[in-house]
Amino acid sequence: MSAAPETLAEAGGGSGRLGAESFSMTLTLGGRYAGEQHWTLTPERSALVVRVQTDFGGVLPDIRRAQTSRLHPRTLHSLGYAEGDGRGGRASFETTFDRKSGLVTLRQGRDEASAPLSTDYHDPVSLLLWLRTLGADSPERAHAQLTGGRVLIQRLPDSEIAGEGAVGYFLRPGNAYVYVQAAPPHRLLRLIQPTDFGPVEANLDAQPSAGRRPERPERRRRRH
Repeated sequence: MSAAPETLAEAGGGSGRLGAESFSMTLTLGGRYAGEQHWTLTPERSALVVRVQTDFGGVLPDIRRAQTSRLHPRTLHSLGYAEGDGRGGRASFETTFDRKSGLVTLRQGRDEASAPLSTDYHDPVSLLLWLRTLGADSPERAHAQLTGGRVLIQRLPDSEIAGEGAVGYFLRPGNAYVYVQAAPPHRLLRLIQPTDFGPVEANLDAQPSAGRRPERPERRRRRH
């Protein structure tokens, strides 16, 4: 199959505060190495800018996917979203939420469409970060609005991941699972996303000791 699997961040208000942060997740498919995902959160002027780079590999085709989300720093609603191959070219998909003009604009390739901005939206990245702010007292059911439609968020029974208490959510449509650390700083611990290749799982990397880098399985050579 030539199509790239969807990134785990492509699943689909409350309020919260997130600041500068970076972390990585390791992808697996059927227990086998399937790539890496790197997150960077950077406060910039009146927005929180989040960049997610996913490098598929191992048992999956060697494909890179880059996502950039601009979030309102308090509500974490999306101010703009773009995704592409992360290699310096123009984004293949962009969404802009212009509250001054009251329009939401979607661009895909050379196609462009606009519609009235009648509500606050999340994008695939901002939705995951918003879930981090809900905490252990989050409701059994909640909803979020993406440009592609409304997402139902169902609370799962509390669990434990790598020794950490975790709050879990199931998202529909998309059938994605999101597990967030129950205690502060409420890190993303595990993401599970169905793909054409099977369910891809992303697990938060342990913080490496000073001066040491975590070992990675050898990746397949790219075909030229």
